[in-house]
Amino acid sequence: MIEQSSNDAMADQSAQGPQFALQRVYVRDLSFEAPKSPEIFRQDWTPGISLDINTRQNNLEGDFYEVVLTLSVTVKNGEDVAFIAEVQQAGIFLIKGLDAPSMSHTLGAFCPNILFPYARETLDSLVIRGTFPALMLAPVNFDALYAQELSRQQNVGSDSIQ
Repeated sequence: MIEQSSNDAMADQSAQGPQFALQRVYVRDLSFEAPKSPEIFRQDWTPGISLDINTRQNNLEGDFYEVVLTLSVTVKNGEDVAFIAEVQQAGIFLIKGLDAPSMSHTLGAFCPNILFPYARETLDSLVIRGTFPALMLAPVNFDALYAQELSRQQNVGSDSIQ
């Protein structure tokens, strides 16, 4: 009887299919620097914005994964750096029942897409505290970035074979 119950439990788990659940969202690291303050506030404001995006994943234990989205922004007013702001927005996700390509896509595109609004809001709040105008970053297509990275990796792999 016990054997049948454990088999039923395993069948129920496999019948559930893939599982995904956001466990926690948090700021892992945060920095702000305004090297030309207060002089920068006396200049006409004509900003140039540079945004760098990076993601990384860590398997925590079992089916739990940490995904870290890093947004680094450098804003120049003319030749002067007005400010540099960076946030590492992280999340812990429960992910199970996915094949390798689906897991890679989930960690590389789906999870960062969930974290991006939190990171954008954190950066805007940080920049406003420095008394600069909010950045209002446009949405990012993480699926396209993920596809570009896969293509780049495939090209690098095929170039090294030749």
